[in-house]
Amino acid sequence: MTILLFLIGLAALFVGGDLLLRGAVSTARSLRVSDLVIGMTVIGFGTSLPELLVSVQAAWTGAPGIALGNVIGSNIANILLILGAAALLFPVAAQFVNIRRDLLMMLAATVALWLLIADGRLGRAEGTVLVIGLAAFLWFSLRQSDPLPASAPADPARFKFQSAAQLGVGLALLIIGARLLVDSATTLARDAGISEAVVGLTIVAIGTSLPELATSLMAAWRRNASVALGNVIGSNLFNILGIMGLTAVIAPVTAQARFATLDMPIALATAGILVLLLWRSQGIGRVGGAMLFGGYLFYLIAIGA
Repeated sequence: MTILLFLIGLAALFVGGDLLLRGAVSTARSLRVSDLVIGMTVIGFGTSLPELLVSVQAAWTGAPGIALGNVIGSNIANILLILGAAALLFPVAAQFVNIRRDLLMMLAATVALWLLIADGRLGRAEGTVLVIGLAAFLWFSLRQSDPLPASAPADPARFKFQSAAQLGVGLALLIIGARLLVDSATTLARDAGISEAVVGLTIVAIGTSLPELATSLMAAWRRNASVALGNVIGSNLFNILGIMGLTAVIAPVTAQARFATLDMPIALATAGILVLLLWRSQGIGRVGGAMLFGGYLFYLIAIGA
């Protein structure tokens, strides 16, 4: 029964994330926002809602290992698994100069989280700092973004109700799915003798990253690298600044020593590899995608998953 609830939770997260994404993109398009900004904000943040709900729910139910592991594991999966799989199928081209600022902010946020959990705890004060950082990033990104030209297509007004319905139903499914996922994953971990940290870093992280995976694959297939990359960069930033920030404000998070000594260094190295790939190759080809995907398999082995 627990496994069935876990699968239902995953399905609810995936369907809810897809509906929320459709409604958000439709709304953003009607406002004539550029693809990169849509990818980093509306899509990147929207597809990270499962991680937000899972982490907050985990903190409330006294499972901080899943909350922190979910965020770190999702960030690693976003780059190695999601971008790796997308580039394997459809090479992702990108102009480094257009995204270097956002990549550097992602690196800075990763370093900041590493430093904040070094003492084994992420308190309300640190969480507030992270949330303020998210607000600053949003303000700066919107000020620096280039709007779509007036001739760009926008969603007709008759779709506004449909978009609102998609947003509402999607959010409801995400909430239900998050509750089912955390409860069942915690039970499975305890029954199998697996630590909550490993469950959060792998099963829950991959499950809550399914919306990002579907979005990036579709974006790569449609040759829209801005959305594919923006989705991952925006999601990683929101995971650290928004999710861990809000989670810590609601309920201070205790960080196991392994997060600071093993998982955060891997997360930072993963982000650094992405920056180097985009800088040297102006994108991610199939060879780079294979390297990223293989790196994720090696990571799973390294953490004993």
